[in-house]
Amino acid sequence: MASVRRMTIDDVEAVMQVEKASFAVPWSQETFEKEMTDNPYSFYYVVEEDEKIIGYCGLWLIIDEAHITNIAILPEYRGYKYGELLFGHTCREAVERGAVQLSLEVRVSNMAAQHLYRKFGLVPGGVRKRYYTDNGEDALVMWVGLK
Repeated sequence: MASVRRMTIDDVEAVMQVEKASFAVPWSQETFEKEMTDNPYSFYYVVEEDEKIIGYCGLWLIIDEAHITNIAILPEYRGYKYGELLFGHTCREAVERGAVQLSLEVRVSNMAAQHLYRKFGLVPGGVRKRYYTDNGEDALVMWVGLK
């Protein structure tokens, strides 16, 4: 049975495997380590299945605004609602920490992710042109009020 918990510095190596399998331009290990140790506004969560980290989600919370930095599930575990479990947990954490709204960017071509976010009430709020550095794809900005 899958479970979600707060990410620790010891999880970074396993999270890097998810990151590299999920993104054309992955974050560096150093970036994750700094998020865990130097950024007081960051909260990261991992989803595990049989004690294996299969996904993670990052959240920045500044005053009462939450922003999803990234979310990823290992490719072989996609389509089994692990992303929904992880995203839901992260949203609840944001609310518990005082967030009143949440935003994120998603590739305009990533319809599966957009469908997931819409389940949680997020709606399009704008487009960031040529946001993704790997191919210049636009990002759809999505928002939701949490209270």
